[in-house]
Amino acid sequence: MSLALRWLAWCAASFWLAAPALAHKPSDSYLSITQTATALTGQWDIALRDLDFAIGLDADGNGEITWGEVRSHHADIAAYALARLAVEGDGQPCVVRAGEQLIDQHTDGAYSVIPLQLSCPGAPAQLRLTYRLFADIDPQHRGLLRLEAQGQSRAAVLGPSAPTQAFDLAQPSRIGQFADYAREGVWHIWIGYDHILFLLSLLLPAVLAWRAARWQPAANFRDAFVDVLKIVTAFTLAHSITLSLATLGLISLPSRWVESAIAASVVLAALNNLWPLFHGRRWAMAFAFGLIHGFGFASVLADLGLPQGTLALALVGFNVGVELGQLAIVAAFLPLAFMLRDTRFYQRGVFVGGSSAIAVLAALWFAERAFELKLLPF
Repeated sequence: MSLALRWLAWCAASFWLAAPALAHKPSDSYLSITQTATALTGQWDIALRDLDFAIGLDADGNGEITWGEVRSHHADIAAYALARLAVEGDGQPCVVRAGEQLIDQHTDGAYSVIPLQLSCPGAPAQLRLTYRLFADIDPQHRGLLRLEAQGQSRAAVLGPSAPTQAFDLAQPSRIGQFADYAREGVWHIWIGYDHILFLLSLLLPAVLAWRAARWQPAANFRDAFVDVLKIVTAFTLAHSITLSLATLGLISLPSRWVESAIAASVVLAALNNLWPLFHGRRWAMAFAFGLIHGFGFASVLADLGLPQGTLALALVGFNVGVELGQLAIVAAFLPLAFMLRDTRFYQRGVFVGGSSAIAVLAALWFAERAFELKLLPF
């Protein structure tokens, strides 16, 4: 028991320290490569905020990056980026050159746009990319790749977990693409701490039962398991509905509203543990707020720039990844929580203390997202 207590305490401390830094949109760059009959060209969009952190664009240190400051660093930006991207065609190195840079606006800020010209020996049938942008300063950074060749388009995620990937230009592997999207779904759950905190807020009472107007230890594991099964099923069903509708373009909501609503859902789920209104029907809460979280998942797929030919594949693969990520969390949490449900550590420290901390942190997220404030120093 003491080992379980130490393990759970360590996880809680690590999670609390890491969560704020990872609660918002992760650092992404957008890399596109197109093969035509005569040339390989591309474009690389990299966030100015990330470049400023890496090489320092804000020359006067006033907190604002001007066009003049970016323009004076064009050579530095190109040198920094190209040093972290290696391309091989059929096993032979390709020369990658940067063109005249521009600025473009994405949903999370301004990006430097770098046109690319790739020179490979002959017309390659396979491209091999090694991507290490920001790998030394941000292990969460990803490169969202869109590759077009032979009239077909595919997407992939490059990053520390898979820095080197090979792509068959003649016949894209659908199994490989499915695995890429599934891996992205798992990754998004594990670094999307607002989604994890919402799920944990619903799971914390699963090993307890509301009797005589207070939470008491659940009588057996079966009751706790059935409660978790209802919650996870309702959450999965709900976010699958809105994820599909948003990905297919049938419903679109402003990202600021969605992100604010997700933070609010975490606050309400945590407060429901302290002052329960839905102690017997938390699956209904999971379903209602799961609809909002589905829109958040859809924004990740939109960032990948989904081609129509792989839309269904990406949707199913990403959703499968999300479910696998959730199940891993449940499998790690439920047995430990059930073992500790009788202890004061769990009932006061984990349940009450954890729910209170989650509510406070999520309230700060809500204020930041809804009112565009900067309250957390991360």
